[in-house]
Amino acid sequence: MKEMQPHILLIDGMALLFRSFYATAPMRQFFPRQDGTPTNGVQGFARHVLSAQNIVRPTHMAVCWDMGSHTFRNDLFDGYKANRTAPPEQMLPQFDMARDVSEMIGWKNFGVKGQEADDLIGSIVEKWKNDAQITVVSGDKDLLQLVNPNTTIALTKKGYTEYNPYNLARFTEEYGISPAQFADVKAFMGDSSDGYPGVKGIGPKTALQLIQTYGSVDGVLAALAKLKPGQRQKISDNVDMLQLSLQLARINTAVPIDASMDELLLPMWTNDTLDLMHQHEYRLIANHALNIFK
Repeated sequence: MKEMQPHILLIDGMALLFRSFYATAPMRQFFPRQDGTPTNGVQGFARHVLSAQNIVRPTHMAVCWDMGSHTFRNDLFDGYKANRTAPPEQMLPQFDMARDVSEMIGWKNFGVKGQEADDLIGSIVEKWKNDAQITVVSGDKDLLQLVNPNTTIALTKKGYTEYNPYNLARFTEEYGISPAQFADVKAFMGDSSDGYPGVKGIGPKTALQLIQTYGSVDGVLAALAKLKPGQRQKISDNVDMLQLSLQLARINTAVPIDASMDELLLPMWTNDTLDLMHQHEYRLIANHALNIFK
């Protein structure tokens, strides 16, 4: 009898933590512990992951984290994410708390200083893309460059249960390029949230058309003489930033992943886990788990 292929659920921990924090923070709902420590982001993150686990039904899973704000991309470009404001004070204790609760529940955590969660996700996909089905949950469209025949990117949409999933067929139909070329598109259009400009005056539509026609940043540069004068001038004036933007946009899929797939096996939810949630005053997580696993 043929063994069922493993199904790995990969969670962009930072994306879900921020999303959960800002879902209730505007209403000043921080769900504090008795000592006043806010827990809204942590509890929302864990509830979101539990819901994703219930929908995807994986055999294995892992959560990937940023480890501090400075990464190799900041070394490449001082302006990388420099436009982002510091997290609110109610968010600050919840970074460590979220990783802690993830470990308490038994989810495998990955984080490497100098790398972003995207890079860990990309490297895990690269390591096991031929051995497992993989579903990535995130709100970050940059991860679309990781789509492959066995990997689906489920972009968060609404609440804990609605997603906008991209498999290879949908990506190819919608964009008309390969997923690996998505970074080249981003290099031209830039990314205002990450703080790099790409080529000023080249928007998403033109950027995609250029890559559909010429295949890559290098392909466009080799064909400058064929472009309209306006496009040629814009690109010629910004070649250095274009090539730097490509480095910033491309996910690093070569981070060493020092783990066996067995270490990612889905943990069982037990009474001990439930007790831990109550001990740490994570009542919302406990109730959510009870509703899912009853």
